[in-house]
Amino acid sequence: MIYSYSNGSRREVAEDLISDGGTVGVQQVDEFVPVAQRKLRRTWKEILTAIDDIQVLCPDPIPITVETQEVALRICQRYQYGIYDSLVIAAALASSCDVLYSEDLSNRQRIEALTITNPFRI
Repeated sequence: MIYSYSNGSRREVAEDLISDGGTVGVQQVDEFVPVAQRKLRRTWKEILTAIDDIQVLCPDPIPITVETQEVALRICQRYQYGIYDSLVIAAALASSCDVLYSEDLSNRQRIEALTITNPFRI
């Protein structure tokens, strides 16, 4: 998500993925804020506009629930991911996603019906 608001070479790939719609978790929206502030030096107005845009393209962000947390803890134990990455995976599973795009997780790894894909390695 952050790459779609950056000026780097990955922007086009990120914009294409977001413009196709999909699902995003509340956690990813929250993680966007400090990165947009510190690394991208965006104003609050720009950040809030970006969040509005994301919610139009990816409506109804997936919340973190107790059930999501329980699944995330099992993912931590089984796959050795940290809790925040595991929460992202658990949210994707809860929303029945087929693909989770991430450059930080193991490319092509399958967790249940979910395949993790690095969009910059396709």
